[in-house]
Order: sequence, then C-alpha cells, then structure tokens
Amino acid sequence: MDKEPITLNGLEKLKEELVFLKEKKRPDIVTAIAEARSHGDLKENAEYHAAKEEQSHNEGRITQINNIIVRANVIDVTKLNNDGKVIFGSTVYVRNLDTNEKINYKIVGKDEADLKQKLIYFKSPIGKGLIGKNKKDLVEIHTPAGIKNFEILDVKYI
Repeated sequence: MDKEPITLNGLEKLKEELVFLKEKKRPDIVTAIAEARSHGDLKENAEYHAAKEEQSHNEGRITQINNIIVRANVIDVTKLNNDGKVIFGSTVYVRNLDTNEKINYKIVGKDEADLKQKLIYFKSPIGKGLIGKNKKDLVEIHTPAGIKNFEILDVKYI
C-alpha cells in the first residue's frame, strides 16, 4: 500500500467531508430508507431504490476517504526552509510567456487537485514540469493542449 502525499489542508478537508458523510448524510439516508420502506411494496418503490443507491454511494465514499487517510503522507511545507525550489505543497507564481498572463498554482496530491481552484496534481504535466525548478527559471511544459512556456516568478511555502 503506497503512501500518497497530501497537504495538511487537503487532509483537513477530507476529514471534514468524512465527518459530514458519517454524521449528517448517513443518518439522513437511513431516515429516507425507513420512510420509503413504510410506503409498502419494495419491488416497485422508486424512492426506496434511490435511497439505497445513495446509501451505497455514500458508504463507498466513506471507504475511499478512510483509505486515503490511512495512506496519507502529510507534507507541511510551512515547516520547510524555502530555498526557491518548487516542491510538493509549494505555491508557484508563474507568467505564461505566450500570453503574458500571471497565474499561481499550488502543487498538491491527487485527491485534492482542482484546476478551478488552481490546485494542480503533482503528477500532471504542469505539476511534473514545475517540480524541481527554481525561482526565475524558464520552463517549457508539454501539455495535452500543446507546449506552454512559463517563467517562475516566485515560490512560496504557504
């Protein structure tokens, strides 16, 4: 069972989701199943089948989160000495040399990656292209959308 790196913030969000699923959603689903069961014949009871399916999804997600937490290798970059190198958990400020757009990414684990929030998976093309580079480096990254050229403006361990 391989350890998966995760940021401290990512682990906290997973724990919050786990508490919600166990303490709020699970009892709500049990109530919905009991309500649907009280309507009689279960063979043709769409509410019952929908509630049971929701229960299955919920329990699956609980198991998934528990597995992630067990395999978690928590990396807290705030405790590391910042030498300007892009590492897992660092926030990288870059300028796209093709569009002159400035953007920042936080390099994170698989389970916390969300491009809309600028949280990129460390094994993604951009993540792999940035890790190991230093502040002021020029980087050429091959992505599915084509080649992207960046200048690393700053690296923060926040």
